[in-house]
Amino acid sequence: MTSHATIPLTTLRPRQTPVQCWPVEDIEALFALPFNDLVFRAQQVHREHFDPNAVQRSTLLSIKTGGCSEDCGYCSQSARYDTGLERQRLLPLDEVLENARAAKAKGASRFCMGAAWRGPKDSDLEPVLEMVREVKKLGLETCVTLGMLKDGQAERLKDAGLDYYNHNIDTAPEHYGKVITTHTLQDRLDTLDKVRNAGVNVCCGGIIGMGEGQKSRAALVAELANMTPPPDSVPINNLVAIEGTPLADVEGIDPLDFVRTIAVARITMPKSYVRLSAGRQQMSDEMQALCFLAGANSIFYGERLLTTDNPDAGGDEALFARLGIKAI
Repeated sequence: MTSHATIPLTTLRPRQTPVQCWPVEDIEALFALPFNDLVFRAQQVHREHFDPNAVQRSTLLSIKTGGCSEDCGYCSQSARYDTGLERQRLLPLDEVLENARAAKAKGASRFCMGAAWRGPKDSDLEPVLEMVREVKKLGLETCVTLGMLKDGQAERLKDAGLDYYNHNIDTAPEHYGKVITTHTLQDRLDTLDKVRNAGVNVCCGGIIGMGEGQKSRAALVAELANMTPPPDSVPINNLVAIEGTPLADVEGIDPLDFVRTIAVARITMPKSYVRLSAGRQQMSDEMQALCFLAGANSIFYGERLLTTDNPDAGGDEALFARLGIKAI
């Protein structure tokens, strides 16, 4: 294999082919670069496509909490684990809109709604469609994450005005069965195809720190970067280990390895928004600043991310002011 430290940036960019533009080996080579070189290259790529001092802000609300039949090993909402989470039925429309108005007032430009389902029944979808329509009227971009979709459901969401559908692939193909057994990676990819075919923007990322090694992180990034096209938004989550889940005791990753993942995602998906997602509450201001330097240009904004804590809006505003970052 070519010496990673001496590979010029031009040879590490994807070849212009429709699929498999980024071999895992090339992405491993990026991870192996000296930290300063990797972040410098990521910042170069970032500046080619985005304002380096602007960050998009999204707010995520759990509209139906707990009771999910899936066995995702990181998730507090699985009915299979005793995490102390109280189940909640689908929120009423007025409560959702109250949260959406508050999010907009605090500077969010996108409002994301998440429901803990394996996938929605058609009857489940009806009230969600109304939420999408009404949130859209507030002048916010709309996003939902509802699990795996059936034929025709993505089109109905599109007709209601949905801008983005979130459906993370979570982890590398070879690590998938160690985290989730109740669905396959292909199941996830099938839903993403439905979303794209309906003309809805794709929001898709993964979770870092679930016991995977660096090669698996490279394989996860390859899976995302080689989508046709790559996701419009790429949430990179740092595992929040939740008591009662199978991954409660997993050892966290080195913060600099997380920053490396952000940088590699930026280089391999130059036109995508790369979002700091779950786990930001546990990050220092300095770590977040490195992530922005490495090409992150989106965050989840607000005090809660579905069922876990997130930095409060005031803290984010203070950090943005210190860094000279403006909202998109």
